[in-house]
Amino acid sequence: MATDKWYSNAPAAPPRLLDQVRDAIRRKHYSLRTEQSYVFWIKRFIYFHGKKHPKDLGEVAVTAFLNHLARERSVAASTQNQALSALLFLYKEVLVQPLPWLDEIDRVKRPARVPAVLTAEEVHRLLSHLEGTKWIMASLIYGAGLRLRECLKLRVKDIDVSYRQVIVRDGKGGKDRVTTLPEKLIEPLQQHLVRVKALHEKDLAAGYGDVELPHALARKYPGAAYELAWKFVFPSRKLSTDPRTGAIRRHHIFDDVLGRAVKQAARAAGITKHVSCHTLRHSFATHLLENGYDIRTVQELLGHSSVETTMIYTHVMNKGGRGVKSPLDTARNT
Repeated sequence: MATDKWYSNAPAAPPRLLDQVRDAIRRKHYSLRTEQSYVFWIKRFIYFHGKKHPKDLGEVAVTAFLNHLARERSVAASTQNQALSALLFLYKEVLVQPLPWLDEIDRVKRPARVPAVLTAEEVHRLLSHLEGTKWIMASLIYGAGLRLRECLKLRVKDIDVSYRQVIVRDGKGGKDRVTTLPEKLIEPLQQHLVRVKALHEKDLAAGYGDVELPHALARKYPGAAYELAWKFVFPSRKLSTDPRTGAIRRHHIFDDVLGRAVKQAARAAGITKHVSCHTLRHSFATHLLENGYDIRTVQELLGHSSVETTMIYTHVMNKGGRGVKSPLDTARNT
């Protein structure tokens, strides 16, 4: 019997390696940023070894690539660790060839750095050069000790005015935590959320209005994506296309928007220290310790896994270098 030409018993071609990587990352619910980073380093690894398939390579090849990054490229410790994480993920989750511990890697040493901290007066000067949504965001990072990404990812339901608290969902390490909501921000935030609601209603009227939901919530609660409670507190001014699904929706403000504004405000305020959004978080922790709060409380508010991480702020409190009085100040006048 004749068969249609389109019919074939040949098995479908397996997905390409990088598509397998993307699928594995999405099954693990990793962020888009992590996906882009892992794909980038896996590509670099493949090109470094003359486009050989990673399944034909292994521990020696991975070690050679990471040593190349350290010796020839002089990358930072965090960059080498990121590349290592990408390759470990590739071999364990995609190729199912877990690598043994790589003892022969030339580890880039992470330099010990003391965080830049602003005085309370410098924070006030910096914030005075911001306005509108950027002022609210920067004030929230300083006033609640948030990381920039935590601030950007806040949903309307995470602002609890009644209990004067901010709920951080899926923070660093996948942990939730509760931190303080400054009294000075309650009224500006409430006015801001009125504008967010109006923008949401405008999107709904235009046939849009849904928002990206974490993990499998979109399947479990199909209507949640259209609820105001799940909207980002700091939505983007424009609709955008989701690179994973192709859906057109309103995401949160882009990361660089506040970063640039804070740097410009620091320059306008005449602050010569290195200033970033994270400097405001450092300042939050230091000022709490200076005001007498115990280090365990500060640790919980920051979301640190270990109190040793929080201890760094005891070295930058307003006491001079390690609290030591310079001999120049104790020497007799001559």
